[in-house]
Amino acid sequence: MIWLTAFSIAMGFMETAVVVYLRKIYYPHGFQFPLVAIDMDIVYVEFFREAATIIMLLGIGILAGKNASQKFAIFIYCFAIWDLFYYVFLKVFLNWPESLFTWDILFLIPVPWVGPVLAPCILSLTMITLTASVIYFQEKGLHQYIKTKQWILLITGSLVVIFSFMLDYFKYLSTANLGSEIWTLSNHHVPVTQAYVPTSFNWWVFILGELIIVAGIVSVIRHALAQKARAVK
Repeated sequence: MIWLTAFSIAMGFMETAVVVYLRKIYYPHGFQFPLVAIDMDIVYVEFFREAATIIMLLGIGILAGKNASQKFAIFIYCFAIWDLFYYVFLKVFLNWPESLFTWDILFLIPVPWVGPVLAPCILSLTMITLTASVIYFQEKGLHQYIKTKQWILLITGSLVVIFSFMLDYFKYLSTANLGSEIWTLSNHHVPVTQAYVPTSFNWWVFILGELIIVAGIVSVIRHALAQKARAVK
């Protein structure tokens, strides 16, 4: 876990370095919405860089995990540490964000995800909690696996949280007649995002997703404790 943590922190620094360069070029006076015009070749590079990041994090989980549950748990653990330290390093080098409620663009695939910095930080801590429970009980010899019901809760909660990050952008799109140009890799996407300024984050939808995820984590822990109690008997 020490090396997984070190790997994830290093990835967080690499992500920060790229953003520092991009902001020096496109936001010399500080990042803010609406987004400035970026050449489509840079948009393509950013799109595939984000995809490559996910593949790298997934790869380390597959290499380090002993079974499917551990592989998934390590993947989300590395993702969480990477994301948290990305903001830590941004604060160190750019003194940004100004607060935990500062808006950020979180992801580009398949459309922009936006939200206050606090939201992905909360999600990252939740992911670390799930990883800790799975790894702890498995290393204690309980062979804890994520059951189908628990997978449904975790996946459903994750989709709700992701929707909360996209919701404000979709609300903005509903005010205009837009088709395929809503997608990040559309040739018409840049002028669309140039006019977009986030207005409100739906904390209720985000909290609902978090509660569903937490229900899945509680189910994982309760099942492991019940298995431990049976083993003692």
